[in-house]
Amino acid sequence: MADKKVVLIVCGEVDANAAGSVMQKFLKKSVSFADFNPEGAVAEAAKIEGAAAVAADGVAKVFEDDGTFAIVDLGAVDPAGLEAAMAAVTDATDRRTLIALAAGKSLYLGGLGMDKKADSIARSVRAADVVATICYVADLAVPADCTGAILYQALKDPNMKLKEIAKLKEAIGRMEAALQRDTREPWDKHDCA
Repeated sequence: MADKKVVLIVCGEVDANAAGSVMQKFLKKSVSFADFNPEGAVAEAAKIEGAAAVAADGVAKVFEDDGTFAIVDLGAVDPAGLEAAMAAVTDATDRRTLIALAAGKSLYLGGLGMDKKADSIARSVRAADVVATICYVADLAVPADCTGAILYQALKDPNMKLKEIAKLKEAIGRMEAALQRDTREPWDKHDCA
């Protein structure tokens, strides 16, 4: 299974707050943007390498097959349909999953790397911004023609990549030191005199 995973759910004009308990739980732990332009969201997201367009109940299969990014296009859906789709998606995901919900003119980001305390952010967002943010958080290759900006305001730690690089450099230093110790001859390692 992939280490970091992403699910993008795109639906028409539906009131996400009118859905049931699964949706309410997601909204409570997500960051929202009220000024979202959903135009071309599915087409932009499909440009990400390895993107799989599936139904809500197909997300689990994508992740079982070592996929990292699933796109669920619900089209025009009512609150009950959105609730059912969100239930299927949350059952297929874990804490290492970013869930992005584009519901009409609103965008909700929850899960991996998101600051659930941020609540609502006053910023206009385009589909390209969502693609850039998804790629940044989940370590996916950014499409060459992506013109979006990363939504740093939604991140728990805007410097998360710098910290990941620092940890990797530290680990490499420890491995190099261990290799230096292991290049000595066996009789140099012990005090057998």
